[in-house]
Amino acid sequence: MTYSIVARDQATGELGVAVQSHYFSVGTVVPWAIAGVGAVATQSMADITYGPLALELLQAGRSPEEALRGLTAADPGAPTRQVAIVDGAGRVATHTGRSCIAEAGHRQGDGYSVQANMMERATVWDAMAEAFEASTGDLAHRLLDALDAAEREGGDIRGRQSAALVVVGAELTPRPWERRVDVRVDDGPDPLGELRRLVGVRQAYSSGRPSDALGDNPELTFWEALRLGADDEAEARRRLDAVYEKDERWRELVRRLPAAGLLPVDGELARRLTD
Repeated sequence: MTYSIVARDQATGELGVAVQSHYFSVGTVVPWAIAGVGAVATQSMADITYGPLALELLQAGRSPEEALRGLTAADPGAPTRQVAIVDGAGRVATHTGRSCIAEAGHRQGDGYSVQANMMERATVWDAMAEAFEASTGDLAHRLLDALDAAEREGGDIRGRQSAALVVVGAELTPRPWERRVDVRVDDGPDPLGELRRLVGVRQAYSSGRPSDALGDNPELTFWEALRLGADDEAEARRRLDAVYEKDERWRELVRRLPAAGLLPVDGELARRLTD
């Protein structure tokens, strides 16, 4: 009982899936993705096995349509399921079973599919599609824009509870567990607002640069200051002093770093940065 989107970014080839539902920890059920292979959303009386099985079929050379047809043909519960698949080439396939609870439906576009069931209004999936097509920026934020559009149309008739977003790369790697973005809100009053904040935090950590999304968290400021090290000791100290004001234990951490040998901070520099 959910709305979701699966999509391939035409510019980067990234694949993503995002979802919101009045259901605890929807991120453990609906979204599945492997870099260069595909992304899957399995929902509405969800059979979780659709996710990994669909990805295995894509890896074996099946098209999304072939994979979906095989899965539903073998499933006596298919009339209650809603599933969407996008592959690394941007091909899509979607199934909305005839027994999905109204309002239920889906819409496909170039490299994406949006789908929803148990919605307040039958306008949800069209609003999602239009928002995604009009959105700009990276794939994660375009997925968020589609979810926000669904919520503006009334969203899940029961309200909101949890959300999740996954983005993977364009190329299959030896490490299929790697994800560019993997964030979720298991239970909260504003899952989409929190999901957007978490995407910002994840992207700040990926870039290694402080961001407003971090709020009062000084972590990246701390490590960025240490990277400045001897190259700009005065600026490093200025930034560290701001971190020490939040919590003096960061000062003690600097003193412990030289023994680990993990950063270009020797004992003398550590002393000057902490005195």
